[in-house]
Amino acid sequence: MIHDHISNASNYAFANPLLQKGLDFLRSPQAASLPVGRFEIEGDRLFALVQEYPTRLEKDCFWEAHRKYIDIQFVSAGVEDIGYSPLASLKVIEPYDSAKDMMKLTGNGSVLRFPAGMFAIFFPHDAHKPCMAPNGVVAPVRKIVVKVAVGSGPENGTIPANHTRGSVR
Repeated sequence: MIHDHISNASNYAFANPLLQKGLDFLRSPQAASLPVGRFEIEGDRLFALVQEYPTRLEKDCFWEAHRKYIDIQFVSAGVEDIGYSPLASLKVIEPYDSAKDMMKLTGNGSVLRFPAGMFAIFFPHDAHKPCMAPNGVVAPVRKIVVKVAVGSGPENGTIPANHTRGSVR
């Protein structure tokens, strides 16, 4: 998991060009003005989900993890808390659903604050608990989630399934 401000995104170097394209997309002026919905960057290999919603009380949120996609979660307006935990430290409560690319989990983890401009990258071994209201105060958020395909290797523009970390320059 990587947690940083979008202005620092260029400090990270990845073997995967799609991950870099996803971060570049979030820094583009175009991203800020997109309406709510799905936007293909490179088809199903790289796309963005623009969302607007009220944050929720922690009790109404759940831990989740993905296998097919890495999430780049970027808060563009408002403030949201997102939980983080290594996948191995949580218990599965809903088995992995390949159609939704999601499993639901239970357990404990750390909570990170995401004011506007902050992003996180959640790899398949990272569980996250999004949409939480900071200090229990529900408020509107605008978030862009870029989905980056996990695959067989950088030669085809995807990240190897056994990839665990990006590297820092």
